[in-house]
Amino acid sequence: MASVSSSHLILFIASLLIAASVAGTFTQGVQRLSSALGDRSLDVAKDVRTDIEIISDPGSVDAIYDDSGEGSLTVLVKNTGSLNLDADSGQIDVLVDGRLQTDVTVEVADGDTWMVGNVARLTITKSLEPGDHRVTVIVNGDEETLRFRIQ
Repeated sequence: MASVSSSHLILFIASLLIAASVAGTFTQGVQRLSSALGDRSLDVAKDVRTDIEIISDPGSVDAIYDDSGEGSLTVLVKNTGSLNLDADSGQIDVLVDGRLQTDVTVEVADGDTWMVGNVARLTITKSLEPGDHRVTVIVNGDEETLRFRIQ
């Protein structure tokens, strides 16, 4: 009888050790998953709250493109989301005819910071040939495109 009790005690202790090690492994996995979800949710919230609209008139090409000198594009972008944005060319991606532009100047047209409702003026130094063109502005994953034609 005593041998049965001691063998049951050994099995019970072994099962407790195995359960404790499995629980420890699961706890670490859940903590890592929770941390990753928290980080990702902040990024998604930032993307969801960002909304921009290009308000430049594609019919007024003279207001968009200045062909004197090296040529420059001026695009007006309004912050229509619920998040204040950084008026920094490092935070805004600009594509002209599908090519990334690095010579972009950003200034807020109606304030000091690019708050909700404010307009940013993007100036891109770029020479363009007559024909159809498009400017795509991307901020926090929100993308808007302006199409215009130079005669």
